[in-house]
Amino acid sequence: MSLSRREFLHALAAAAAAGFALDGRSAAQASSSYELPRFGNVSLLHFTDCHAQLLPLSFREPSVNLGIGESGNLPPHLVGGAFLRRYRIKPGSREAHAFTHLDFARAAERYGKMGGFAHLAALVKKLRAERGASLLLDGGDTWQGSATSLWTRGQDMIEAQKLLGVDITTGHWEFTHGAARVKEVVERDFAGRIEFLAQNVETSDFGDAVFKAYTIRSLGGIPVAVIGQAFPYTPIAHPRRFVPDWKFGIEERRMQSTVDEARGKGAQVVALLSHNGMDVDLKLARRVAGIDVILGGHTHDGVPAPVVVSHTSGKTLVTNAGSNGKFLAVLDLEVRGGRIAGHRYRLLPVFANLLPADPEMARLIATQRAPYTGKLSEKLAVTETLLYRRGNFNGSFDQLILDALMEAKDAEIAFSPGFRWGTSLLPGEAITFEQIMNQTAITYPDTVVTRMTGAAIKAVLEDVCDNLFHPDPYYQQGGDMVRVGGMTYGCRPGAKIGRRIDDMRLRGRPIEADKLYKVAGWAPVAEGAPGENAGEPMWEVLSRYLRDKKVVKARKLNLPRLVGVSGNLGIA
Repeated sequence: MSLSRREFLHALAAAAAAGFALDGRSAAQASSSYELPRFGNVSLLHFTDCHAQLLPLSFREPSVNLGIGESGNLPPHLVGGAFLRRYRIKPGSREAHAFTHLDFARAAERYGKMGGFAHLAALVKKLRAERGASLLLDGGDTWQGSATSLWTRGQDMIEAQKLLGVDITTGHWEFTHGAARVKEVVERDFAGRIEFLAQNVETSDFGDAVFKAYTIRSLGGIPVAVIGQAFPYTPIAHPRRFVPDWKFGIEERRMQSTVDEARGKGAQVVALLSHNGMDVDLKLARRVAGIDVILGGHTHDGVPAPVVVSHTSGKTLVTNAGSNGKFLAVLDLEVRGGRIAGHRYRLLPVFANLLPADPEMARLIATQRAPYTGKLSEKLAVTETLLYRRGNFNGSFDQLILDALMEAKDAEIAFSPGFRWGTSLLPGEAITFEQIMNQTAITYPDTVVTRMTGAAIKAVLEDVCDNLFHPDPYYQQGGDMVRVGGMTYGCRPGAKIGRRIDDMRLRGRPIEADKLYKVAGWAPVAEGAPGENAGEPMWEVLSRYLRDKKVVKARKLNLPRLVGVSGNLGIA
């Protein structure tokens, strides 16, 4: 089903009549905000990293997203005012709220929630109706990040993908449901409807391809190739048991061969649907010839304009479309004489109060959620402060997790993974069980208590910090810095591994290399991770903590003392 401009405006009026927050000014804003003059003859629509968020939400963008070395002070490593200046976005505007952390709580109250698949569906239908030849691409991280996606093994999101009209997708967190589940979905649910592409996944024994590497679609008579790139470090970032017989990697040489093969079969446009992360994509674009555009994900960077990478064989447009269903990217291409002659790109913020809810998608969401609404709606506490996660070093929701771990496990120190997913809550909002699951819904949620030496603690911090700040993007394995509770430390992001972490202290006293410390954590990646009281899911620990506290007040974030980042535009 498609939605014409007239039908779209009709839907806006109907939504206002039904009581949605669409006053006259909002309807006018919606009409202008989502009017994209048609350009060219091929259109690619792209969203990524929605993390199973079917409903409208708040999601605060980072105030710290450091770029080190060659990536310093360049997209995607710009935050706050530097970001607004780079993209000429007016401070205090809707766009400033969508793309930055600035004055987040107040702006969220003013501009409302974002995303939601019913609103995204309405926008997709409108844009596809206006464009004769288009593809809808989903960059992955779709089946994980909510209670319902965990409890249904991703089925709620699979049904939503099909109804939304996704044509092509790839994966990352999808693999944490297990290899058998992924293959089941690809071969059963997606068959004849959605192509799951991943050129960089092969069997560990004979190196056979696990998934189709690419597809060629005819859009208005123009052959367009789309290559899939799953997250290259899946077996390292997650327990190996989920994909024991598969091997992942960046696979540059295979990528070049795949591009050449697609060109040899007549592709006039080659697009890479990537879950590498933007820094990796920028390096890949310089090293693999023949890719016209990279539609990227994984690092959750909402970048309003493509980065144009020039190389000997031409140019590659590198994009990244944010996360949590907040954005829909629209790339319109003018293809003439077998090549791209021009392009127009917009990364559209999906404001729920400016878009009608597509009725069919709204019904599907209600049906999928119905068996779980009672449990999801349990009110655990109320927050008096903004709760958020995203940022290189810590967030207020992460601090809450750390405090709960240390109290529940009677630990001196706590670690929590630097996940980039997890929605935000505004001051005065209830913390429900659903909100807790939005921070913790993974297939390996166990809490663990271990005894670690000071030297081992430093080694962990150095290793994770290197994953984040290694000067070569190909050694950056995604995610932010592990969150640390109880212990303070200094960090030099620009230093070499082994020299980034120093001045570790517990209650003001230096951490001793040979001394044992009681450390609580969760989401263990290592197989058979030893520990005391292992096995209790993190959501149980946090829920119990909040039921006892009832009110969450503002608390000081345990942040490292950063050295060598003066003048870096990736920190506000």
